Amino acid sequence: MKYFDYIIDELKAVLKDEGVVLFFFFLPIAYPLIYSWVYNNEVVRDVPVAVVDDSHSAESREFVRKFDASPDVSVALHCKDMAEARSAIGHGDVYGILYFPQDFAQKIGRMEQSHVGVYCDMSYMLTYKAIFQSATAVSSVMGSEIQRHALQKYTARDEEVSVHPLEFDEVPIFNVTGGYGNFIIPAVLVLIIQQAMLLGVGMLAGTRRENEKLYMRHPSSSILIQRKQIVCRTLGNATAYILLFAVMLAWITLVVPRLFGFVSMVHAWDLFLFLLPYLVACSFFAITASEMVRYRENVMLVVVFTSLPMLFISGISWPQSNISGFWQGVSCIFPSTFAIRGFVRMSSMGALLSDCVKEYVALWVLAIIYFVTSLVIAIWRGEKMRKLGKT
Repeated sequence: MKYFDYIIDELKAVLKDEGVVLFFFFLPIAYPLIYSWVYNNEVVRDVPVAVVDDSHSAESREFVRKFDASPDVSVALHCKDMAEARSAIGHGDVYGILYFPQDFAQKIGRMEQSHVGVYCDMSYMLTYKAIFQSATAVSSVMGSEIQRHALQKYTARDEEVSVHPLEFDEVPIFNVTGGYGNFIIPAVLVLIIQQAMLLGVGMLAGTRRENEKLYMRHPSSSILIQRKQIVCRTLGNATAYILLFAVMLAWITLVVPRLFGFVSMVHAWDLFLFLLPYLVACSFFAITASEMVRYRENVMLVVVFTSLPMLFISGISWPQSNISGFWQGVSCIFPSTFAIRGFVRMSSMGALLSDCVKEYVALWVLAIIYFVTSLVIAIWRGEKMRKLGKT
């Protein structure tokens, strides 16, 4: 068979398998839409919070009023003790607790440092962020007011200089919304391509592995695989995957961010050149990894188990500088690591290909390595099949 015949045969195999069609087409199309829609609001508003005020003072009531005035939170309950507030969190009525101790006002009156307890439901990152930042902002404002009154300066300007000696403006450069969507969506979109390809190719390999069992039972139906055919078949299969996922990648990186208004500062030509080795590396990586799949269903367990760790060790959701050397070494195995880092720079920071040379070279190196490993494994399997055919 010729190289192009293998491409056509692999495309036919993909379209005939309902499970592979689901992972090759439905997953890359639908999952980015669902994920982007969930986080399209970027920030949450009016998060319900319970207040436990053991101080019963004017200072604590002022804190609660300022806290409730924030657009991100809303004081939903006033509880008599912490047990009642914890029960409200357990029932899902509130997502956090604001606690004032008995000596809250007394310490302020004695010019001592007072404390406000902030307890959050950590299972929801966005609600935790809203509650904690609102409480921090209110404490900062009230602290400045208390400090201003304690200074007893003669003029308002003296008080202003004493409380805020240095004026500054906080201007976000890249994630201008400060939202979760612009922060994590670019990384997730790139990871989807690799995981979807792993799922689909793994299911195809699992099906072929099951057919090998039938072959072992019927030696007369054996087919001798020549090495030239093995090379053509491997290249043809990879090309088929690249052609299919090139369309999916364009949908994910160019269309989805614009549909939901996420920051997208990519330059089309630089993005194409950068993602080309990513597709090549992913295709041969999927072919190599699929050799470990014995049954169709196994690949789903592996991909689901590894998706979050791959996202974490990429250095996006957790600072790369704080990742240990061992896990940074593990992250270099996966093409998604370098593709995520480069794509985030291009999408969120407007970087050019020349700014992502390290990631670009790493993707080509992985593409070559996995091309070699896929050929070695395919030749080894062909030799195994040949020996079985002679017995």
